[in-house]
Amino acid sequence: MADINAAERRDPGPAAAADPAIDLTGLVRRFRTAAGPVVAVDGVDLRVERGEVVALLGPNGAGKTTTIDMLLGLASPDAGSVRVLGLRPRRQTAAGRLAAVLQTGGLLADLTVRETVAAVGGLHASAGRMGSRRAVAARIEEAMARADLTGIARRRIGRCSGGEQQRVKFALALLPDPDVLVLDEPTAGMDVTARRRFWDAMRADADAGRTIVFATHYLEEAEQFARRTVVMSRGRVVADAPTAALRASLGGRVVSALLPSDTSAAEGLVAELRADTDVAEVRVDGGRITARTAASDVLARHLLERGATDLEITAPTLETAFTALTED
Repeated sequence: MADINAAERRDPGPAAAADPAIDLTGLVRRFRTAAGPVVAVDGVDLRVERGEVVALLGPNGAGKTTTIDMLLGLASPDAGSVRVLGLRPRRQTAAGRLAAVLQTGGLLADLTVRETVAAVGGLHASAGRMGSRRAVAARIEEAMARADLTGIARRRIGRCSGGEQQRVKFALALLPDPDVLVLDEPTAGMDVTARRRFWDAMRADADAGRTIVFATHYLEEAEQFARRTVVMSRGRVVADAPTAALRASLGGRVVSALLPSDTSAAEGLVAELRADTDVAEVRVDGGRITARTAASDVLARHLLERGATDLEITAPTLETAFTALTED
């Protein structure tokens, strides 16, 4: 059976190929509340090229889900424009070129997993997106296998866990073989094994050239699977950079060690480091000193020479950069 990611990709033509996968320009979305109007998305500009894998991060209320809703054509912006592969998102959804896995969404509890996937596959087939009956049947089986659903094919949706229902939604999104796949907290409710298998499938999709944008609260997912990370806070994009560059944006590594047991030696070492312009964020807690520096090897050697012990050096994490970017 052919892998659906290796299936023939739609030829967009030379003109269409110049369009980015996603182009959001000056996007604004407001809501009325009892306390007054709220700007959920405030002038977001975002361009994602074809074949990119982009993580969308932000605290609750940052505007991620509202942005995704507009990207998918589920909500209309109050200002700005949305284009997916050069066209409005609803047209690309109807053509099967844009698909999504959302946190919420209706699955019929009384249908089995296989019945659910087959029913949606039938809708795509009737719209002329999936070829012959044999091709439709093959696509349904392949989508179920990639979403790791074969073993629970006869289970009713109402008896599936939250993570299993997310996998069903993933299979439904794969059915039309979309060029652009948008994921909103796709692994919510999945256990560790299911999350690993899900991202293995996503990595294969990315290698096949599919454009993937995913919102997640798991920062390690962004670090492991996204080459580019976009951070939102209070409705705006506050950072947009290669994930590795964003992780290193605070500069240097964190070096920590237990101070010498001799009080005067420890106090002298702390004072010395706080006066050193190459060392930043010097903190002492419970006899342990922590500092950030671009010359971590030099600092480590100096600490050991001055009698410090239990040395640790850690590289900056995406979580550290995320916190710095989004905190008040």
